[in-house]
Amino acid sequence: MKKTIRNMRKIMPNVFTKNLKNAALALFVVTGLTASAQDKKAKDLLDEVTKKVKSYDNISIDFKYTLNNNKENINQESSGSVVMKGNQYVLNFMGMTKLYDGKKLYTIVPEDEEISISKVDEKDANTITPSKMLTFFNKGYKFYWDIQQNVKGRKLQYVKLVPDDKKDKRKEILVGIDTATKQIYNVIETGKNGTKTTLVVNSFKTNQTLGKNQFTFVESKYPNYYINKLD
Repeated sequence: MKKTIRNMRKIMPNVFTKNLKNAALALFVVTGLTASAQDKKAKDLLDEVTKKVKSYDNISIDFKYTLNNNKENINQESSGSVVMKGNQYVLNFMGMTKLYDGKKLYTIVPEDEEISISKVDEKDANTITPSKMLTFFNKGYKFYWDIQQNVKGRKLQYVKLVPDDKKDKRKEILVGIDTATKQIYNVIETGKNGTKTTLVVNSFKTNQTLGKNQFTFVESKYPNYYINKLD
């Protein structure tokens, strides 16, 4: 089982990081794009989601994440959670915890009893932080009004995003929005290589009472851990 988890960690983190960006799009969708270049209905719906998300003090999400590629016989599934407030967050996924206190990122791996500490450059295009998620998709995608589905009693309206960059390995991204709550239910990314990744929001809570040390790394909690300071 440990070997399986280690193998999945090698395969999935980069893919998940990219998809976390997409999930962030689902939670913090872009604003300010020119309506003439978009499907107006899609943009209007995304604007509603954006406005609602920006009104929250904090967001707590439980999610399920799957990665499938029939050609490569890959079918993996995992679950996780993330709590976000401002530019701080705590992500639990694949047996790891990533805690960002606004200055440093702490990656905690209980199985290996190891902690990596690194600085985060929010100006770096590849850096993922909640504050950057607000503007990550400001450009580079076209929006289209897509299908409507009923899922578990929810009426979902999908918005399709297609990358402008022809070299992008992603073919399209489908964002499923609950029309009643204007919250994201799922994000489905289809790659040009046939890989499909799906993130389903199982629980979406806002403005929760968070502990004062929610985003604080307390070294004394990990007395036997090896601490690797990368910066």
